[in-house]
Amino acid sequence: MKTRQITAAVLDRSGENPRPYVRNEAMRVASLDLDPPGQDELLIRMEAAGLCHSDLSVVNGDRPRPMPMALGHEGTGIVEQVGPGVTGYAKGDRVVLAFLPSCGQCVPCQSGEGYLCERGAAANGKGEMLNGGFRLHECGHDVHHHLGVSAFASHAVVDRRSAVKVDADIPAEIAAVFGCAVLTGVGAAMNSAKITPGETVVVFGLGGVGLAAVMGALASGAAKVIGVDPVVEKLRLAEEVGAYAVAPDDLEAVMKREMPAGPDVVIETAGHARVLETAYRAARRGGRIVTVGLPAPDQTFGIPAVSLVAEGKTLIGSYMGSSIPARDIPRYIALWRAGKLPVEKLITSTHELGELNAMMDRMADGQGVRQIILF
Repeated sequence: MKTRQITAAVLDRSGENPRPYVRNEAMRVASLDLDPPGQDELLIRMEAAGLCHSDLSVVNGDRPRPMPMALGHEGTGIVEQVGPGVTGYAKGDRVVLAFLPSCGQCVPCQSGEGYLCERGAAANGKGEMLNGGFRLHECGHDVHHHLGVSAFASHAVVDRRSAVKVDADIPAEIAAVFGCAVLTGVGAAMNSAKITPGETVVVFGLGGVGLAAVMGALASGAAKVIGVDPVVEKLRLAEEVGAYAVAPDDLEAVMKREMPAGPDVVIETAGHARVLETAYRAARRGGRIVTVGLPAPDQTFGIPAVSLVAEGKTLIGSYMGSSIPARDIPRYIALWRAGKLPVEKLITSTHELGELNAMMDRMADGQGVRQIILF
């Protein structure tokens, strides 16, 4: 079948775009050629896509990726075409897209840890599809895929293992955030930290993932949750969902009052090594520290080595919230329907694709939580 022409946001250079991005047009909206879906693939008409800090990290060079690349990895859309070998999906299905397809064959996948899929991680690192190669092209040249999704586009071809069917009655802007913010943040609380009723929790960083982690901790029965962030708007949202909201300078005093022994669980979502060190020190003896943020590759993390034994702490890395999308996205949606995960509070604004550079500037300035592009 013939390729189709789509509209997509393309990044040509990573880490070479001075701010403000809106003035320097870091991202450009382009017409690309999209191949039809191949073996085990789906053609998706995008409905909504969320801007995540991981997208900004590609633009500013903190997460180097091959260029040019069509960005975006958190989104939802409608199946328009089913490729060869695909079962269980039909034209018209609503799907949420996950940013790491699991092959089902490597050791992590066969061990029940599809979020650590070796083939999926390798394909994402090369900017290719799970089955290899590219489906996006511009003037005869390949354009790289962002985490197998490239959601900032009118259409996308994705591996079937990147798509999870959901009910059609969920508003598109809400469905989109289940693909990354909720999957990662709620998963960090429920799957990685395994928070149990009565435990105390501190969450560093109250962006989309951090606020979702706060919600996940409360839904897990945490007795107290403290959310830490320097941005007043984000502190207000943390209070709205039931957490103590604390600026970094006030944390020590609040913890002495509310959690004198230290929290049972600390979740770090800020993506900075110094914040992770602070999070590690904050946990009580025997506490669990979960790190979700993605620091720049040149950042290093230092702790007294003896503390791991002498204080009995556990440091846990959490990618994609240790979630299995096909299992966990329906579970998290059920909790949202029950009123236990008010994820609609994550959405601070909606936009058109042409506003993406301005959205990037706002995120870089710490403004907003989840800005959503509606198609």
